[in-house]
Amino acid sequence: MLIDRAGIARLIPHAGDMCLLDGVLIWGEARIECVSSTHRWVGNPMRRDGQIGILCGVEYAAQAMALHAALAGGGTEAPRRGYLASLRAVCCHTDRLDAIPGPLLVEAERLLGEAGGVIYGFAVRHEGGLLLSGRAAVVLEQSVA
Repeated sequence: MLIDRAGIARLIPHAGDMCLLDGVLIWGEARIECVSSTHRWVGNPMRRDGQIGILCGVEYAAQAMALHAALAGGGTEAPRRGYLASLRAVCCHTDRLDAIPGPLLVEAERLLGEAGGVIYGFAVRHEGGLLLSGRAAVVLEQSVA
């Protein structure tokens, strides 16, 4: 594993149990692959009525996007904050994440980037099977000069 949970927590704004990623397997200029088993935690903050719905996988992907942005920026200073502006072509292939028995593979690929925002493709997988996929537009805060 290239980066563990503690290293991830230093790079993204998600703190404590809300930091959902356990590690980074690979990353490059446009792509990142992370792993997580936090969907199995009884205390997962995404859990409602004992379950974690599949659309919560978007938060896992958003954290992978934030982590990719931090790493692509050198990982030395806090990246500009980003906000999910829209989701497109979201496809769900199961109902729940908490029922998945093993680790999740969370992938994000930067498809387009400019000063005001980025578009990422994302996927959440388990043992090679696709659980959730789509595209996300992220609006970036303007940097303060």
